[in-house]
Amino acid sequence: MSSDDERDEKELDLTSPEVVTKHKSAAEIVNKALQVVLAECKPGAKIVDICEKGDAFIKEQTGNMYKNAKKKIDRGVAFPTCVSVNNVVGHFSPLAGDESVLEEGDMVKIDMGCHIDGFIALVGHTHVLQEGPVTGRKADVIAAANTAAEVALRLVRPGKKNHAVTEAIQKVSEAYDCKIVEGVISHQMKQNVIDGSKSFLSVSTPETRVDDAEFEENEVYAIDIVASTGDGKPKLLDEKQTTIYRKDESIHYQLKMKASRSLISEVKENFPHMPFTSRSLEEKRARLGLVECVNHGHLQPYPVLYEKPGDFVAQIKFTVLLMPNGSDKITSHTLQELQPTKTIDDPEIKGWLALGIKKKKGGGKKKKAKNAGEASTEAEPMEASSNAEA
Repeated sequence: MSSDDERDEKELDLTSPEVVTKHKSAAEIVNKALQVVLAECKPGAKIVDICEKGDAFIKEQTGNMYKNAKKKIDRGVAFPTCVSVNNVVGHFSPLAGDESVLEEGDMVKIDMGCHIDGFIALVGHTHVLQEGPVTGRKADVIAAANTAAEVALRLVRPGKKNHAVTEAIQKVSEAYDCKIVEGVISHQMKQNVIDGSKSFLSVSTPETRVDDAEFEENEVYAIDIVASTGDGKPKLLDEKQTTIYRKDESIHYQLKMKASRSLISEVKENFPHMPFTSRSLEEKRARLGLVECVNHGHLQPYPVLYEKPGDFVAQIKFTVLLMPNGSDKITSHTLQELQPTKTIDDPEIKGWLALGIKKKKGGGKKKKAKNAGEASTEAEPMEASSNAEA
């Protein structure tokens, strides 16, 4: 009995096969949920309906798991489904009354997450609502985000430093004549922690800093790259569009309003660790209590930011497990065909992309491993007619 208690006290990581299984099960569900959401993304579709379908799919799928477990296992949405269009940077998951619809040619960013027992899998994908290959600056910005994410995947490995990844991402975006959006941070994830203390910036600015860190085996990261054809300095246009929040467990300020206290009780009960959308709260009470809860730090908002009209913003996000045998990217979706106007000629970027993500087998087995599909771990820079994975 006491050894079980000790095991519960110990921080669980990828050394536990059960933890790996839970991350991968969450990933399988969120990858399928992304396909469900993509199928709904058509001209004329209401964005709020699409977001609700994504969340409902994750709840349904996770609800079927661990039904007979002796101990209650929390599971469900780890990050609410967001559908952000064109120059919207992210976090757009509107309330029920919102009438926003998708249009032909829109660049759609889908961002969502699933967790099982607090073990998280996040994914972000960009798709243009059109037939045929994506061309011009739309193709450039998707290729910039995707290639930067693939480089990051190869540099987020045990023994490497976080600041080296930031510099590499910056170099890739410049090759496509795009900007990496400021303020986007890729975080380590742990059980019930979506934004762990180890992290790296996509672009360093005087306003945003993260502590120096070295990646280690058995860690989990959400690599999140957001690129723009604009200046990469997004603005908040309307605070009322913010609908996603996360409870800050370190804040103990005594709230004055009854509605605020009631709201926090509801959040503690239903969303103690993961971000949630105010759509999932009792709406009238939520509106009354949200302002005080945000103003005093109980709830951390995920604001809806914008680049300038006419700019295009692309996002690629995936979850990677730093396993002893190499990196395991567990969430992704294949990109539609891209025909960017730029090509990657820089030998350093090509060198990063040529790095494998799995460790090579020793002792003369290299050829065999390659024939068995090991070569697929090498990425190509996104050039004309490229169709690499996100």
